[in-house]
Amino acid sequence: MLIDLKKLAVGDLAKIVGFDKTGKAYRKRLLAMGLTPGTQFSVTRFAPMGDPVEIRLRGFSLTLRKDEAAVLQIEKI
Repeated sequence: MLIDLKKLAVGDLAKIVGFDKTGKAYRKRLLAMGLTPGTQFSVTRFAPMGDPVEIRLRGFSLTLRKDEAAVLQIEKI
């Protein structure tokens, strides 16, 4: 079942399934940052206003803005 990144809680694990078709502008950038389909990550923290969100994947931390995170299609593990 696909969910939004903002619906996850701190400490939750998830896997990237793909990208939303409307997010072509961000797709290439997200791929370059290592967010490829099949990649597992954990949610580290959310900023007080919910933007940005920090995730941990492949041994490093990455922060994403709401617009970038909305492009990801993820499923909770």
